[in-house]
Amino acid sequence: MNDKIKTVCNYLESTAVNFEIIYHKPAFTIEECGKIEERINGRICKNLLLTTTTGSVYFLLMMAGEKKFVTKDVSKKLGTSRLSFASAEKMRELLNTEPGSLSVTSLFFDADKKVKLAIDVSILEEEFICCHPSDNTATLKIKTKDLTEKLLPSLGADPVIIDI
Repeated sequence: MNDKIKTVCNYLESTAVNFEIIYHKPAFTIEECGKIEERINGRICKNLLLTTTTGSVYFLLMMAGEKKFVTKDVSKKLGTSRLSFASAEKMRELLNTEPGSLSVTSLFFDADKKVKLAIDVSILEEEFICCHPSDNTATLKIKTKDLTEKLLPSLGADPVIIDI
């Protein structure tokens, strides 16, 4: 277990969030996560770091892996100008996370609270969320109820819920 995964697991334990964790080869895409989903018996979220054209607003978007991201539609639902993908450098700077490892746990590293959270409503309908602990060599399984009632409040994250 590396330091980043330890930090995430320790934080989850400190906030009384129960979780399961499995380790695996690095998984960079939602397609690569398909085999992991079978092992952990849950769906892994697709996580995107988005920004406005001016770079003044950032969103971490959690959505179901099988759904298509349509910039125009998501931008409208979030009430922002046209969104695009934030750079790998911005992901490292804001969330101390590498591409392919982004998840809601990356918000642990957002000390300045510059990244807003947006969640597709279908994610909240699942019993569990599965995501990387900000490192794509492991996957966490967390009760969605623990996400919304314990983890997000402890992070001061007030997500915007949208229907993609």
